[in-house]
Amino acid sequence: MHTKEELRAAVEAYLSSLSYTRPPVELYSPISYTLALGGKRLRPVMALMACEAYCGDIERALPLAGALELYHNHTLLHDDVMDKADLRRGKPTVHAKWGDNAAILSGDVMLLLAYKTLGGLPAGQLELVMPAFTAMAVEICEGQQLDMEFETRDDVTVDDYLGMTRLKTAVFFATALRCGAMLGGAGEDDCRALYELGINFGLAFQLQDDYLDVYGDTELFGKNIGGDIFCNKKTFLLITAMNNALPSDRETMAQWMARETFDTDEKVAAFKTIYERANVRRDTEEKIGAYFTKAEECLSSLSLPAEKVQVLRDLLLQSTIHRSR
Repeated sequence: MHTKEELRAAVEAYLSSLSYTRPPVELYSPISYTLALGGKRLRPVMALMACEAYCGDIERALPLAGALELYHNHTLLHDDVMDKADLRRGKPTVHAKWGDNAAILSGDVMLLLAYKTLGGLPAGQLELVMPAFTAMAVEICEGQQLDMEFETRDDVTVDDYLGMTRLKTAVFFATALRCGAMLGGAGEDDCRALYELGINFGLAFQLQDDYLDVYGDTELFGKNIGGDIFCNKKTFLLITAMNNALPSDRETMAQWMARETFDTDEKVAAFKTIYERANVRRDTEEKIGAYFTKAEECLSSLSLPAEKVQVLRDLLLQSTIHRSR
C-alpha cells in the first residue's frame, strides 16, 4: 500500500489537474489561492487509503478525494467569514484578501465544483457514494449552526458539545473512510465499522485540537495558544471546568468572560490555573484516549489482513500529537 506521503502527493497532483483559471478571474482566483495554501489533505488521504485497502487501486477514488477536499475548503471559506478570521495557515483568508462577498460566492462555487468532481465517478460508483456525501454535507451545516448557537448559550453541556462535534467534524472523517471503502468493494460490515472508526477518530481529533489550544506548543500547533479562551469558545475544556470547578473559580471565569477588554495573557493564565485545579487537563486526556481506543476497536473488527490494518492504524497515530506525547 502507498504511504501517507505518497497518497497526499496523489491528492495534490489530482487537485492541480483541476484548473480554475477561467474568467471571471475574481470568482476563480480565490479558489486557486485557497487550494494552493495546502494543508494535511487528511480526509482525501483517508478515502484513498480505505479504497486501496480493499482493491489495491487508488485511481478509482481520486474523484471522491478531490470532492472531499473541495468541499472541506468550501466550508473553510464560509467559516472564516462567520468567524471573522483573517489568517489561515499563516496567510490572509479569502474574505480578508478579497472581501466577504467574494468569499461567500467563491465558497458556493467550490461546493458546486465538489459535486461536479464527484460526478467524475462511473455511474454505478456514483450511486454508491452520492447519498452518503450529501448526508455528510447537510450534517456539517447542522453542526456549524449548533456551534454558532453555543456562542450565546450558557447551558451547553458536554453531551451537547460532543453532539455538535460529531456533526461538524467527525462525520467528515467517517464519510471519507466509508465512501473510500465502498469504492474499493468493501462489505457492508466493514463499511459500517470504518464509519464508526471515523466518528471516534473525529471526536478525538477535535478534542485534541481543543486541548492543544490550551496546552500545545505554538510552533507545533501552527497557531497562537489560548485562542479559544480569548473568544470564550464553548470547548470540552471550558464546559468541563464549569462542571468541576469550585464555585469561586466558576465566578472568576464568568467575570473574565464578561469583560470586553482584558490582557490576553493574563486571562489565559487565569483559566489554565483554574483548569489545573478542576482536573480539566486529566479529564480531556482521558476522553481523547477513550475515543482513540474505540477507534482501534473498530480497526480490529475489519476483515482485512493484519498488514493493511496496521497501515490504517499508522495513519491514525501519525495524525495525532496527543499520542506522541
